[in-house]
Amino acid sequence: MKLLVTGGAGFIGSAVVRHAVRAGHSVVNLDKLTYAGSLSNVAEVADSPAYAFEEADICDRKAVDAILARHRPDAIMHLAAESHVDRSIDGPAAFIETNITGTYTMLEAARAYWIAEGKPESFRFHHISTDEVFGSLGKTGKFTEDTPYDPRSPYSASKASSDHLVRAWHETYGLPVVLTNCSNNYGPYHFPEKLIPVVILKALSGAPIPIYGRGDNIRDWLYVEDHAEALLLVVEKGELGRSYNVGGENEATNLELVTKICAILDAKRPGNKPYADQITFVTDRPGHDQRYAIDPARIREELGWRPSVTLDEGLEKTVQWFLDNEAWWRALQDRDGVGKRLGTGG
Repeated sequence: MKLLVTGGAGFIGSAVVRHAVRAGHSVVNLDKLTYAGSLSNVAEVADSPAYAFEEADICDRKAVDAILARHRPDAIMHLAAESHVDRSIDGPAAFIETNITGTYTMLEAARAYWIAEGKPESFRFHHISTDEVFGSLGKTGKFTEDTPYDPRSPYSASKASSDHLVRAWHETYGLPVVLTNCSNNYGPYHFPEKLIPVVILKALSGAPIPIYGRGDNIRDWLYVEDHAEALLLVVEKGELGRSYNVGGENEATNLELVTKICAILDAKRPGNKPYADQITFVTDRPGHDQRYAIDPARIREELGWRPSVTLDEGLEKTVQWFLDNEAWWRALQDRDGVGKRLGTGG
């Protein structure tokens, strides 16, 4: 397939790009190169004849139309999004613009392109979203594809809005779409504002390792390479109009997660004292969802996918990658917001 991947210089998008090229697909990477995007994330495939890069804003309809006409993809994988909850608390406008207006623009461009191409049956618009649209769980239960939407942050509300737009364009215009909602991702090339890279880099620098509230918030952790594999499977074989929840089947509290990372660092790069001694509890994030957990039965039963990397294996791989790729994360330290506490609601 020839795939147009929006946000392909970001964390999850770049994993999709790398995985797709390795799998024999042709990829056009459309990315605005905002603070969280870096072409170093796709350096592995940059010289491949199967890869092309287009710098553009998904809100720029004229630019998107031109890219679609020039490259004529078989499918669009729409990953471009503002994704950091803390940033959405401080500045929601960018999330409304990118996640809602940007998705609308991509849908309209995709619809026009699909019609101009004669409405090929093989065309797909794959919208990649998050489990955060479902809100917060109690101690039991898991999100399914039928869980009612209940977003609690500007970020999750904007992603919920984009999900609704995608479904509306399918029902109203017949645009051939598939959707996925994933749990928390982690792994190589994770931008250093999210929890796992923050913990690794704070630990290595000897700084306090911040944990919100009591550290008892629970997330389901999905290794990004597993996620990329699932996304390509859905765009190729997913049923039109259907959504698939993609989970890691790896639940852990934030405190458990941080403690695991510290123990891995103790073994790989021992210091004068255990890294866990640097753990510091800080004021919680406003509206912090208590627990996320995904039931991935649909994608397992219908498409035969399930995660292959356990949390312990994935954390070990991730910590080792950050230790081995200091030049990558050093180059990002001066970018907006890196190393600062965001999302206090002040």
